[in-house]
Amino acid sequence: MVVNKIQVLDEATINKIAAGEVIERPGSVVKELVENSIDAGAADIRIEVMGGGIQSIKVTDNGSGMSREDVSIAFLKHATSKIRDAHDIEKVLTLGFRGEALSSITAVSKVEITTKRPGEVAGTRVVVHGGEVVSMGDAGAADGTSIVVEDLFFNTPARRKFLKKGRSELAHIVDVVTRNALGHNDVSFYLSHNGRELFRSPASGDLFDTIVHIYGPGIARELIPVNFTNDLVQISGYISKPGFTRSDKDHQTFFINGRPVRSKTISDAISLGYYTRLPRGRYPVAVLNIALDTSEVDVNVHPTKQHVRFGHELALMNAVSEAVGSILSETELVPEAKEAVTQTKLYPAPSTEVQNISEIQTEFKVPVADTQRRLTRTDRYLAQTHEVTEIGPHLELQILGQVDNVYIVARTGDGLVLIDQHAAHERILYEQVLESGDRGVQEFITPVNLELNSKEKVLIKDYIPHLEEAGFIVSEFGPDSFAVTAVPHILGRVDDTTVVHDIISDILSGGRVRDGTGISEQVYKSTACRGAIKAGAALTREQMENLVAQLYRTKNPHTCPHGRPTVVTFSRSDLDKLFKRI
Repeated sequence: MVVNKIQVLDEATINKIAAGEVIERPGSVVKELVENSIDAGAADIRIEVMGGGIQSIKVTDNGSGMSREDVSIAFLKHATSKIRDAHDIEKVLTLGFRGEALSSITAVSKVEITTKRPGEVAGTRVVVHGGEVVSMGDAGAADGTSIVVEDLFFNTPARRKFLKKGRSELAHIVDVVTRNALGHNDVSFYLSHNGRELFRSPASGDLFDTIVHIYGPGIARELIPVNFTNDLVQISGYISKPGFTRSDKDHQTFFINGRPVRSKTISDAISLGYYTRLPRGRYPVAVLNIALDTSEVDVNVHPTKQHVRFGHELALMNAVSEAVGSILSETELVPEAKEAVTQTKLYPAPSTEVQNISEIQTEFKVPVADTQRRLTRTDRYLAQTHEVTEIGPHLELQILGQVDNVYIVARTGDGLVLIDQHAAHERILYEQVLESGDRGVQEFITPVNLELNSKEKVLIKDYIPHLEEAGFIVSEFGPDSFAVTAVPHILGRVDDTTVVHDIISDILSGGRVRDGTGISEQVYKSTACRGAIKAGAALTREQMENLVAQLYRTKNPHTCPHGRPTVVTFSRSDLDKLFKRI
């Protein structure tokens, strides 16, 4: 008897699989429900979360509501009020349109929907568990819609198992709400967790006011407005001054026709607009609204609708970079740059004349004294904790020089050696911070306040013990205020909180880590990276020899903590092959 291998899946299994494309975590639920509220014309949206959203999520709005007939089919797959046929997809302006959100949510959770249209005497309440209707009937309700989602992924335990801790999931929810608040500053947003208010953004109608509520006045002061229009696009919003950057792109938010999207195209175009004004590996803060003809953008690329495809991508990139570049050229940036030179003494001033900001950035050089301080700290520690050993005979190196102030060139035997100076010192510092324990902590005379956005305030509490283990002392002053009172000695002099913020950003961008030492190890790696000699720092021969000697006294001199090679060796035969010598 032949048994068929292919069969059509039952409807329940199909719905659970489809739900996984749209609903990845509690933040996905909040995103879809908030977008439905915005599409319903709500002026006030209230999000109440319990247990990081895993336990329950409640989204209440004062939008248009639904009739009993509409709510009875709203949770069916591909039921939508946003489009009527395939042609509408090409000109859709609503945030939702695929008709998958409610069906996906109800397929993997227990949902209660209460809704009422203005003018109706009574509302309707529907209870759906795992896609099955439990009850439906009349209910007293205010105008608008309230949706309660409980026990997310109760019927898909494999998905539930891979959710992160409550605060990590909560951070994603905060990110969703704050991004929507930035894109819809005419709507009032409120977010609470376990009954405690986390975020409130009034419907001011002013983007800058919303930025102040989300990022704080410190970041807002560093922003400059952008307004640009050509035949293809209209761009408005804010970008940060060249001197104010972050180590990641978490502070970049983009909207295409009001839709929050993630776009490498736009991010790269912004960086191009800054040209030489940005240090390597740094990214500006940006909140940009981009208006395009709907025929120029495809929003139906992915079920989550966060990714889009552009009809004229190159032209859009050129427009964004031109918008950024032109406003930076027109804005008076030199006074701030000159003030920064005086305070931090990072930029040499060869004359009393004010230099153009781009010239200052182009001519920037890492001070020799700073490089020497970084080397001296690790050299002193190694001298105290290690037996002095010389490089073995098989590793005797003759330093020849530097390439582009990044790589040290040396000769060994009949071969050639290239050493990445930053990666090498990163390895030295990493092993030092692992072994040093509580040694090498330096306290600030005056605590340095941390300016954190709503998402970072949620996350930092989980990471404070691991930061303290690495030498950072972060104290909480009030419910949402934090200050740094001490940092690891290996970081050297810290004049601001950028390094701490960067380390936190590094941890967040690293994805899921294991409990316990996994988080601390990421802190150690990031601390070592921030404290190491910089790429682009000119080294004297003595400094190069000292760095190489320190490297070969570590336990693992061949890779940095992130796994990149520190040393690359070319034998004579390798060189012969490169030049095609027989």
